[in-house]
Formats: sequence, C-alpha cells, structure tokens
Amino acid sequence: MSASDATIEAPAAEKPITIFEALNTALADAMADDDRVLVLGEDIADPEEGGVVGITRGLSTRFGDDRVRSTPISEQAIIGAAIGASIIGWKPVAEIMLMNFTTVAMDMIVNHAAKLRFMSGGQTHVPIVIRTMTGSGISAGGQHSDYLEAWFAHTAGLQVVAPSTPEDAYGLMRSAIDSPDPVIFIENIVSYAVQGPRYKSGLRVPIGKAKIIREGSDITIVSYSRMAIESLAAGEILASENISAEVIDLRTVAPWDRETVLVSVRKTGRMVVVHEAVKPFGVGAEIAADVGRELFGSLRAPIERVGGMFTPVPFSHPLESAFPPNRNKIADAVRSLFK
Repeated sequence: MSASDATIEAPAAEKPITIFEALNTALADAMADDDRVLVLGEDIADPEEGGVVGITRGLSTRFGDDRVRSTPISEQAIIGAAIGASIIGWKPVAEIMLMNFTTVAMDMIVNHAAKLRFMSGGQTHVPIVIRTMTGSGISAGGQHSDYLEAWFAHTAGLQVVAPSTPEDAYGLMRSAIDSPDPVIFIENIVSYAVQGPRYKSGLRVPIGKAKIIREGSDITIVSYSRMAIESLAAGEILASENISAEVIDLRTVAPWDRETVLVSVRKTGRMVVVHEAVKPFGVGAEIAADVGRELFGSLRAPIERVGGMFTPVPFSHPLESAFPPNRNKIADAVRSLFK
C-alpha cells in the first residue's frame, strides 16, 4: 500500500471522568503505590457492593480483605481502629458513610485524632483520611444531609477539604493520604456524576491552595464543593449584566487560602462567600471577618454571605430545593452589592 493510500485517523478524544471515578482511581493508585494504605468502613468491600454508592468497588478484589475491611456499624470503632493503625505505621482511609454520622465519632476525631500530635510534643502523628459524603438534593432528610465542615475547621489539628471537580477530587485525595496529619475529606452526593477532563496519574493538588476558576474585576465570589459550581454558573449569569465576577474555589476549607482571596478582593473591592452549610456561624463568617479586618477601608461594599437556611435539611422536595443556595440566589446577593 502506498503512502497516498494510507488513512491517518485523528486521535479519539479522551472520555471525561467523573468525581465518582476519580475517587475510586485515587484510592486504587494510592494503594498500589504504598502497601501501607488501607481502607475501612461499613460495607466497603466487594461482597457488599463497595460501599453505599460504590466508591470503593473493586478494591477488595484487587488488594485483598486485609487492606479493604468492611466493618460493623460503629463509627467510633471505625475511627478508633484507624487512629490505632496510623500510630503503628499504616495510612488508613476511613469511610464514615454520611457526614451526620461523624457526630457519633466526634470524641475519637476531636479528642484523639486531632490532638495526639500536640499532646505528644510532635512525636506521634495520625495520618488518617476520613472520607464522608453529604449534601441536600436527594430527599435524604435532616439526619443525612448536613454540611458540618465548620465544626471540624474549628478544631486545631484537622485539615478539611471539599473538592468540586474530578481533577481536584483525585489530587486532593492523593495529597490527603500523603499528609502526616488527619484530613476530613468531604464529598458531595449530588456532585459524584460531575464530569471533567482526565488528569495525569499521580497528580497532587496541594492542601490549602485555592483555585481561581473564573477571572473577573468587579466582585469576588468565594466558595467550595458543589457551591463552587453554582458560583461559576452565577458568574456567567452576571456576565450578561456586565458584572465581572471572579470566582474562587477554595478546595481546602481548613487551612483556607487567605492570600489568594485577599489578592482577589483587593482587586475587585467586593466579596460574596457561599457555602451549602447553614449561614449562621459558618465558614463564611470566618472568611468575612478576616477579609473585612485586613481590607477595612478599601472595600466598596459590605461583605455578603450566602448559605443554607437555618433549619435542618427538609425531606420534602420543594422545601429541600429552597434550603441551599443556588446560582440565582448567589447572583441576587452580588446584585445587592451594586445598588
């Protein structure tokens, strides 16, 4: 066959990856790279379908029951076992099925995992990752849907991350497993199907580093998890009204990237902070207080916070839909600062 007869096919576009797939791959890659990484939690092994939504599906078959352990329904025992294993050299990833259930293990998380490094004078580290999912939108009710990140961010010794994209889910999970100190890893139930481009295997996203996901000049919108996606959509709505919004995805709630936020707000002069957790006493209040103190006198408008209503997440779908912020509520908050 002559060269003129040959057909050159264009490379096929890579199929996007979901947050669900990114998390599964991150755990698998970490376990393959380091045999000290183990996973434990309720129903996470393959005979139990790899967890309630299947994030750990395939891991027990590949790595064995010694490294992927389905546990009894006892959140305090799960975290206690993870802490003990970490002290003797393992790197446990402990799944607490839903974020509301972390309340059952708060003593182990707050009084043990978070404090052992301090109480040992830095001699004992607790390299555990606590995976948990939450979020409104699936009518799971008030005991299964709360964002409780402010509780953990308020605890010295804990890192708190909340990704909104597949790339960040993978990269933050790899960094969390690498960390010598405990990490609370928050996954949004509704966002598991969010798609994004594939990334390089082994990618690390630094804990504590935010990302500007939309550049703008008139106002800064700061958010994380699913609300970063809603904030990005609000930025597109506002662009049609000649309001240029810069959107920052914190990615890490604690420690939050203070410098990236301050640089942006110095430029825009206005800020809105958005989170799905209830508005009173939330992460947004801490960020607003810090930015307000640092930039007092140079802001063009008061700092606005947008959060969930101060109520348990409703079961009723119409009421649940009204509970969290959305792109329209965020856009309305931005508009109020230009009146």
